[in-house]
Amino acid sequence: MAEIVLDKISKRYRGGQEVIKELDLTITDEEFLILVGPSGCGKSTLLNMIAGLEDITGGELRIGGERMNERSPQDRNIAMVFQSYALYPHMSVRENIAFPLTIAKESKAAIKEKVDNAAEMLELTDFLDRRPGALSGGQRQRVAMGRAIVRSPEAFLMDEPLSNLDAKLRAQMRTSISRLQKSLSTTTVYVTHDQTEAMTLGDRIVVLRDGIAQQIGTPAELYETPANLFVAGFIGSPTMNFLPGTIAEGKVSTAIGQLPLTDQAKTDLGETKGDRDVIVGLRPEAFEDAAFASGDGRFSFDDTVDIVESLGSVKLVYFNLDRPADSPELSEVAEMIGAKERFGSAQVVCQVDARSAVREGESMKVSFDPKDIELFDAHTGVRIG
Repeated sequence: MAEIVLDKISKRYRGGQEVIKELDLTITDEEFLILVGPSGCGKSTLLNMIAGLEDITGGELRIGGERMNERSPQDRNIAMVFQSYALYPHMSVRENIAFPLTIAKESKAAIKEKVDNAAEMLELTDFLDRRPGALSGGQRQRVAMGRAIVRSPEAFLMDEPLSNLDAKLRAQMRTSISRLQKSLSTTTVYVTHDQTEAMTLGDRIVVLRDGIAQQIGTPAELYETPANLFVAGFIGSPTMNFLPGTIAEGKVSTAIGQLPLTDQAKTDLGETKGDRDVIVGLRPEAFEDAAFASGDGRFSFDDTVDIVESLGSVKLVYFNLDRPADSPELSEVAEMIGAKERFGSAQVVCQVDARSAVREGESMKVSFDPKDIELFDAHTGVRIG
């Protein structure tokens, strides 16, 4: 097992394009770290640099305290699981799992023991004599993981290993990967574009944008205190609601009314001379049908319901307001994460109790606690506070 240190790591291609920009990151021993972000943000490139499949053009990579910049992939004692299963179709499951051990010329007895142990751990014992073509997608991915496990590496590197699976299988495999990583206690770096995978699997998450780490923290930290509009819009499902607002006289003027500021928010804002434009962020989970809400100091507003989606345990209620949030930063974020319809419109999504009698086309009152409001600078996108 090993600690992985990225000390001002950079990647620049010959044309001058810089895809990773002086990233500082320490991945502790036995940690499960997630690299997440939209397509083209540099997450797979960074993983390949750790693996040795991409050259490092700046900074230093250390694994277990040893410099790895010049070492070849086979000398780094890491194992990689790819998006494609990369299995040999003419070999049995047993032979596929044993392949790295066979290449290393280990004894037949040692190979059998390690393969049998990995197969039992991954529930593949009954499939060892089959070929990959006779397996489901989830089973093939477990074979690929078994091939990595038998090497007893210092670290696992996983590049979107579940993206080829359907939704149900992805959920099952997420559980399997989490259980496996905990049982092996192996440092793991996992790349995904799916924020649900990131939130459910990782001890910590690195949110990347254009090769720059926007925020590094636990899932709870990213959800509760996003560093900027990009992180706030990327983390959470449904995505956060954004409303244009103007700070004046201790309140925020928005399309849903004059929102009160908490004492903490006033402290974070400091001395504001004149009006100040902000973006107000409210997660759908912060809202509730006023008929089911409880607690003092909640803010309420009512409007005509556009769409209702029933998810069984909750309902999603959509409103169309008059004023869409408008800022260059928010527009760029919407473009990058494919949320132009949400962020470029005046749509607000509220998650309410499944018992709510809300109907499309009728007026509905919803409420939320002002403590759930997030404020962002309208020009820089940075979270205030």
